Amino acid sequence: MYQPDHFRVADLAQMHALMRARPFATLVSAGSLGLYASHLPTVLKDEGPYGTIECHLARANPHCQDLDGGEALMIFAGAEGYITPNWYASKFQHGKVVPTWNYAAVHAYGRPAVMRDAFWLRRHVTELTAQQERSVAKPWAVSDAPERYIETHLRGIVGFRFAVTRLEGKWKMSQNRETQDRHGVVAGLTTRGGVEDLEMAAYVAEELKRET
Repeated sequence: MYQPDHFRVADLAQMHALMRARPFATLVSAGSLGLYASHLPTVLKDEGPYGTIECHLARANPHCQDLDGGEALMIFAGAEGYITPNWYASKFQHGKVVPTWNYAAVHAYGRPAVMRDAFWLRRHVTELTAQQERSVAKPWAVSDAPERYIETHLRGIVGFRFAVTRLEGKWKMSQNRETQDRHGVVAGLTTRGGVEDLEMAAYVAEELKRET
């Protein structure tokens, strides 16, 4: 991933926070299928120097046959959004401004290992469900469904353990703009008011506060 110095993030806790907040990742590999991508939910574990990702794919997905032992990439996408030059104070001073796009992303590299143990797979889907249901008033649990029904579904998926060997983080959040323009970005994003706009505005504002 292209990482200019002012956008580069190397803080493990910050990258892990994004991976947990946005656990739906894109898994990319290059094998017998050529370049191939799958989209899947993940659970990040604090195991190993960079963490370990647990996930699963539908057994019918040909990607399952192409992953065991080969290097792969998981992409976790954070908040993103268009930045209009109309928010920049410098537009009104000299006009030398162009649009851009702000975003946060983490790239996790490793070699997925197929997990064939039925107990591992059941534990994984139980943990994944609990992770996603934790904000629900009355969370659903795997044990709520009939046992035979769950067994049938478990036979239809393949588990993977992805020990991360390298992490790359990039937060492109207007760090390359003048202070006055960054204040304009915060105001513009706050006014636009989408969930991701507000998340980006908070990040830019926090960085500005840290620098003063």
